[in-house]
Order: sequence, then C-alpha cells, then structure tokens
Amino acid sequence: MGKVNLEDNDTKEKKTEFSLVRVKDTWKCKRGKKVTADNVSAAKIYESVTENSTSWTVVSPIVFTYKVTETRDLLEPSNQTLLLGHISDPQQLEDMKKSNKQIRRFLVVDQEVYKFYGPKLTEYLEANKVLYKILALPTTEENKSMTMALKILEEVNNFSLDRRTEPIIAIGGGVCLDIVGLAASLYRRRTPYIRVPTTLLSYIDASVGAKTGVNFANCKNKLGAYIPPAAAFLDLSFMQTVPRRHISNGLAEMLKTHGRMLLDTKFQADNRVYGRNCMQVASQATRIAIVNMLEELAPNLWEDDLNRLVDFGHLISPALEMKVLPSLLHGEAVNIDMSYMVYVSKERGLLTEEEKHRIINCMVGLELPVWHEAFTMELIQKSLQDRLKHSGGLVRMPLPVALGEAEISNDTSCEILHRAYVKWCDELSVSSDSNSDS
Repeated sequence: MGKVNLEDNDTKEKKTEFSLVRVKDTWKCKRGKKVTADNVSAAKIYESVTENSTSWTVVSPIVFTYKVTETRDLLEPSNQTLLLGHISDPQQLEDMKKSNKQIRRFLVVDQEVYKFYGPKLTEYLEANKVLYKILALPTTEENKSMTMALKILEEVNNFSLDRRTEPIIAIGGGVCLDIVGLAASLYRRRTPYIRVPTTLLSYIDASVGAKTGVNFANCKNKLGAYIPPAAAFLDLSFMQTVPRRHISNGLAEMLKTHGRMLLDTKFQADNRVYGRNCMQVASQATRIAIVNMLEELAPNLWEDDLNRLVDFGHLISPALEMKVLPSLLHGEAVNIDMSYMVYVSKERGLLTEEEKHRIINCMVGLELPVWHEAFTMELIQKSLQDRLKHSGGLVRMPLPVALGEAEISNDTSCEILHRAYVKWCDELSVSSDSNSDS
C-alpha cells in the first residue's frame, strides 16, 4: 500500500502497510502490499502515525489443522493410529518409524473406561514399547472443574512431557475430552492433544470440535478455550460397552431414521435381529452426523458467527442440566430443550401438527425424555435473557421449520413461548410422569 495521507478532522494521519519477510533467522518488515520473496508471512503490520500518536495494528492469521479419523480396532497392537495417526507430514512420519527413540505418551482415561479397557490399553502400549503414564480419573460432570484440570497438569509436568512431539491422549466421554483439552491448551500455552471418544455423544460431538472447558460458578463450561486436538480417533467398537441409556443420550444429538436399530445394537453388527446391513447403517449415521458437524465448525471454529443451527436444543438445556445434576445426562437435557422448541415452532406456524408429533414420537422411540418438571417458564426466561448477553443482543433461536430443516429466529414473542409451554406441559408431562414411574 505504501504511504497514504488522509485528512480526518484536520489531523494528518500517515498509514503504512508492512509485509513480513524472513531474513536468515528473523523476520523483517518490508513496506508495500505486493512483496515478492520466498519467505513471506501471511501476517501484516499496519502502522498509523498522527501528530500525537503512533499505533500498530497486527493482522496474524492462525491456521489450525486437525484430523478426524474413523478406524477399527484402535487398541490392536498392530494398529499404529493411536501413536502416529496425528502426523500428517509423510517425511516426519517416515522419520518417526525409522527412529530408535522410544515413543513416550501421557494418557488420561476416564476411570470407568479404564475398568473395561485398561488391560487392553496397557497391552497395546507395551507391545509397541511405549514409555507411558496412564492417569485414570473420575471425569464426571460433577468433577468437571479447574481442580481436575490442575491435577492433570501436575502429572503432565512430572512426566516431563515434550510438547512438540508427545501429544497428550484423552480417552473417555465428552467430559474427559473437554477437561484434557483445556489442560493441554494451558500447558506451555498450547500442547497438542488427541481425543479418543468412548461414548456416542462424544463420538459425534465433542471429539470433532475445537471446544475445551470446565464448569465454573455453577455454570456449564464457563471456563474454556477454542483449541482443536491434533487428531480425533473414532472407533465404534467402544460403543459395545456403553450402557443403553448413554447410547440413547448420544442419539439425542443425531435424531435419525433407523434410530431404534442403532440403539438396540449399540452401533455394532447384529445379524440375529436386523440383518447384515446394521454396521453399514451405523457407519452411515455417524458419518452424516460428523460431516454435518464439521460443515458447521470448519468455517466458524471460533464461533465468530453466532448464528449456529447446531445450537438447537442448547439454549435452555445448559441451565437445566446444571440445575438437576446429576439426574439428567447432557443429551437428555438437550432433548428436553429440543422437545419444547418443537412446540414453539408449531405455535409459530413453522411446523404442522403432524410434523410435531412425528418428531416427538421419534424422541420417545429412542427412549429420550421429552419433558421435565424443572424446565419451567422461569428457567426459560432466565436462559433466554442470558443468551442475549452472550449472543450480540439477539436470542438466535434455532427452530425446526420442516423435517430436517431449521432456521434462526430472533422474534419469538413471550406470548408464543408461554402458549407453547402450556401445550407442551399439557401433552407431554403426563406421559413423562408415567414413564418415570415404570
């Protein structure tokens, strides 16, 4: 751009654009927009000089690259994905395989997961001659705190982890992945980490995104960062040891056809009842869920755009989940929120009565709760007020407008919210009460 003089309120301002060029072992400013050199940074520095001040504006693009890999038999000793699957550079990968240097890994594993897979994980690491430390922790929503993150960091520090070449590995549900992600982002300002989800919810949600966090001040994920993992490794075989309720919990985030079959088979092949196509359906369902999530995340990883359809079911549910902890799982709270929003859509004329019942019946068929006594009008109003504070003054309410389609709404009146709430309670509270009694 060079030098430009601008007149603004009789104050002369001189603006200069600098590119950054690498010279030997350092970076140097070079004036102008069109700089040709072998080592030019994508970053820019803009200098502005007036009679009274000088200021510099730094524009430094940050590019994050991370892999999401679906694989089978992740803990089979011959499968190198867990140890080397995060490396994208072919030369670096080849060098690692040829190197005589012992691989070191620090692993945080949910203690319930460790009960099932601890021996197999240990066998895997020892078969591959890995120097390792396994930290098994009770990573529950109640324990999702900075205290837990700091405990992890103390152990990481004792392990003398090399943050350049030794990613921390998190194996567990969404809570485990969130806590470890935050801890990794804090250790030496950013240490790479790997996510291995072992629940359906974390498989199609937490593992593929960039969010990390812990609960704080009785609010869900109030402390956190947007730091994606180096890689996420997904293996559906972990689902076979997940309790049925937790499979249902995950299905709340991916209301799909064939849902009952996926619930019954836990996303595994089960030829006895459903035939040979069960695994194909399971793979297709998770693939659609993952791709849909990545489509939303990739261009908006830091949520600069606050209009997010994936927030459907996440407006009231965080407050509900924390209020009744630990009686509701995350996906169950989300489903109750979605159920109410379906009634809001119907009252707004966005859904027909038939579409409303079809969605609710799908939820019930997946054994998900569709109503809760703690989901009150007071909770709704407070949650939406809080939403305004953190969403640029707009509620940005995702609402279904047809089966498989949704739009963002900012003009839903209090009258409609109340009318939908009354009908929601009248139609669903009785059935929900009878279900909880059975």
